[in-house]
Amino acid sequence: MPKIRRLHTLLEHIEAGRYRLGPHVARHMLQEGFLERDVLTALRWGRELAVYPEDARMLVLGYMVFGRRVKLPLHVVLEYAKPRWVDIVTAFIPERPHRVYSRARLAALLRFDGGREAVEWAGGTENRPPREAAG
Repeated sequence: MPKIRRLHTLLEHIEAGRYRLGPHVARHMLQEGFLERDVLTALRWGRELAVYPEDARMLVLGYMVFGRRVKLPLHVVLEYAKPRWVDIVTAFIPERPHRVYSRARLAALLRFDGGREAVEWAGGTENRPPREAAG
């Protein structure tokens, strides 16, 4: 059984500078306009949203803080396969910040090749939810 690690133990490595920002983080930082310090702040004040021990990964919900009144949610995916090291795989501004994603959905979110999931509504067009509710 793979070892489950908790966010507070991973933060010790991050605070000590034993982390790496992956290329997907850099891409989202450029596209969505946040900085490395925003990712680190989100982790520092975040919470585990989902843990995937078989992949040695964790999805964290944190917040980018701008002044006293403005907080924007940020999802951060951490990989902790190496013993004294943390890889920050990606970070992105979520559409639904408190939703827990399945592994298949998380894998689709991490695709950066421009590919889209093929989704069909099984209930027919008359039973389809409104566009903003579909996802």
